[in-house]
Amino acid sequence: MKKLRIGLVGTGPWASSTHAPALAAHPDVEFSGVWGRRSDAATALASGHATTAYADVDELFAASDAVAFAVPPDVQAPLAARAAAAGCHLLLDKPVATTVAAARDLAAAAEAARVASVVFFTLRFAGPTSAWVAEQAATEGWFTGRADWYGSFYSSDGTSPFSSPWRAQRGGLWDVGPHALSVLMPVLGDVTDVTAAAGRADLVHLVLRHSGGASSTATLSLSTPAKAAGVTVELRGDAGTALMPSGGGALGAFRSAVDALVESARSGRPHACDVRFALRVTEILARAEEQLPAE
Repeated sequence: MKKLRIGLVGTGPWASSTHAPALAAHPDVEFSGVWGRRSDAATALASGHATTAYADVDELFAASDAVAFAVPPDVQAPLAARAAAAGCHLLLDKPVATTVAAARDLAAAAEAARVASVVFFTLRFAGPTSAWVAEQAATEGWFTGRADWYGSFYSSDGTSPFSSPWRAQRGGLWDVGPHALSVLMPVLGDVTDVTAAAGRADLVHLVLRHSGGASSTATLSLSTPAKAAGVTVELRGDAGTALMPSGGGALGAFRSAVDALVESARSGRPHACDVRFALRVTEILARAEEQLPAE
């Protein structure tokens, strides 16, 4: 079967460590090229994976059947809409945008062009966690859950492993909030109501009501002291309690996301983590953000 030509938009740390290696090594993919806002970085990344660096993003779209994105969300959304209009399937990062309008425009562009879309919610593609979510979604009787994402991306002096202006501006709500929703919603149902409260620094607490009558909480931060950091997802219901396992790295999870896009593009069947699901995540997080104090 003909390989799917997938190009890459972005040249930053995630593009270099995860996206490009996975695309270059995938047996069903022809890594068709790289475009980045810094041409020197695009040239270096493309050279390291024996592909082409493009100076014009529309030329990359023309040379590709699909495009993977590793850029900030509000850069991603309009570029991905252009890629869809050019007929390219979409492998997107979360959140797809940080405004509802931009996410809706992207979803509308993908629908109008009839292209497949997969959004890389990491835990929905990592082996141990994706299997756990599927198992719990098939189990009835859950009435509550909690998702605690205590990240330590920012240390106590404000430094971070790499510069990320959008994370500095938007904090844990937008960076790890999508992860929390991506595992709670398939099990407990769509979110019908959200209440948000701010804590120290970027810490945010959410209380969620779900369509099936269940409720849950999410605690989200990127500025937790390293010794207090960690991720916990727990469900409680008729079957007792269920604790999400750890395990599964980003590179393997991204390979699974590529698998999912290839399958969806070939079959025409939408994936559960498509741009429409990502739009819903953006809508929920935007409603939460409206309730937080202005900086």
